[in-house]
Amino acid sequence: MGVVNVTPDSFSDGGYYETTESAVSHALQLESQGAAILDIGGESTRPGAKPVSEEEELKRVVPVIEKLAGQTETAISIDTQKPGVARAALSAGAIIINDIAANREEETMWQLAAETNSGYLATHMLGNPKTMQTNPKYDDVLKDVETFFYSRMEKWTDWGMSLEQVVLDPGIGFGKTLEHNLTLLKGLEQLTKMERPIAVGTSRKSFIGDLTEAVVDDRLPGSLASACRAVQAGGAIIRAHDVRETVQALQVWTAIN
Repeated sequence: MGVVNVTPDSFSDGGYYETTESAVSHALQLESQGAAILDIGGESTRPGAKPVSEEEELKRVVPVIEKLAGQTETAISIDTQKPGVARAALSAGAIIINDIAANREEETMWQLAAETNSGYLATHMLGNPKTMQTNPKYDDVLKDVETFFYSRMEKWTDWGMSLEQVVLDPGIGFGKTLEHNLTLLKGLEQLTKMERPIAVGTSRKSFIGDLTEAVVDDRLPGSLASACRAVQAGGAIIRAHDVRETVQALQVWTAIN
């Protein structure tokens, strides 16, 4: 899953692809490097990020998805917390909702997924991006994430979704300390037993910097190491900024193992 941030303030590549043309060009480049899904986002979800309006998010992502859908058959996902943005993106050509706010108690997004039969990638998060890294606590992070997803799956089916639509993401960096992130990566096999595909996004994240003192642009080696670990544990989707390097690393890892 290649990341295309149409934002001015994402932690890694904010401001690089703000125009429709630059975002589409970047997405097509990621496709040529091996991305099987192109993930388009118009609102930063970095720790401490402030929300943007639905109108602004729509202005950022819909033109990109419309233009991109006319140039590729690669699956397009919309990275959003807003049902209105998700609906517009699906109408424009996206087929997957990448939802970091699966912890909400409001059902509109789930009804939309049920209605459209879209893919639904659900991320575990504490609170929201603005507050999620404020002293996150768990009794047992691996068990708590697992319990959360089992509870959500009951709600999703109650609202008409099929679990065949669902991919689960434990949310590395979304309301987790360094130790929480490492525990999830070490114990990822436990989540793969939930009989749903597991997505993992570690690309350039802060825990790599915490371990290595590397700044964002120097975190590729740590990103590749954690991606290989995720695949070793049974991860099905790796969300990455550096698609060419990630694909190559996983090709070699898979051949060896």
